[in-house]
Parts: sequence; structure tokens; C-alpha cells
Amino acid sequence: KLHSWYTPKVAFSASLLSSFGPQSVGPFHNGLHTLIYEYVFLNIGDAYDTNTGIFTAPVRGAYAFRVFSKAFGSPQRAVTAGLFKNDQHIISTHGHQASGFISSSNGVSLLLEEGDQMKVNLYPGQWIFDDGEHHHSTFSGHLLFPM
Repeated sequence: KLHSWYTPKVAFSASLLSSFGPQSVGPFHNGLHTLIYEYVFLNIGDAYDTNTGIFTAPVRGAYAFRVFSKAFGSPQRAVTAGLFKNDQHIISTHGHQASGFISSSNGVSLLLEEGDQMKVNLYPGQWIFDDGEHHHSTFSGHLLFPM
């Protein structure tokens, strides 16, 4: 049992791609696709799993999450990604335009129980863009305070 004076340190931030050069991920047509953010800027507390793309809350508390998504404009496709808590949709990023780049972002604060899982899913038929040098599409979160 943790002492009441102990405050765990939990924060992560990751970009979709770790390799240099522009690249799009998707579209996928067989349901939701969990995005694995490969390039980790920060993973204090090791709660973000780079193999699965899933953040697992190590303690009960209030957490803040941010999702930034970028894509090439296309008449046929948009960038639509959703933040999910234990497979339940919470918020989405969405952007659509015929050409050029499109960006979208969203954020939320949530009460998580120990073991709750957060992930970003790309919706069917959608795509997302990143560049391992400029890191356009990111997923970040941190513990605000334990409860």
C-alpha cells in the first residue's frame, strides 16, 4: 500500500511514427484500428505500452489526455480518430477537406480507475499522417492528481 504522502508520477507523450519521411497510416476497412504511437517523447511511470498503443492507469485518479491528428486532404477520406476508455468511445478528432493538409485536435479530463485503459482508434476508411521528423500526430496524457 502506498503511503498517503506518495504522489505517483505519470505522464506520456508519443508521436505516431518513429521513422523519417512522410507517411500515411490507413485506411483500414475491417472495423476500428488501434493506433500505435511509436516515437515516445516521454513515458514517466511506463504506463504507455509502445507495443499495443494502450495507456493503462497505474492508480485511480484524474487524468488529462490530448489527441492531435493530421492527414492529407482528400475528397474520399477524412482523418477521424477516437479516444477510447476501456473500448468505450469518449471523444474524437475529425477533419475533412478536398486537398492540402487538415489537422484536428481534442482533449479531455477523466476519472480513471486503476487498470483502466485508454487508446486511440482510427475509424474505418479513414487515414492519418505523420512524419518521424516533425511529429504531426500525437497522443499524450498525464495524471493530474490521484484520488
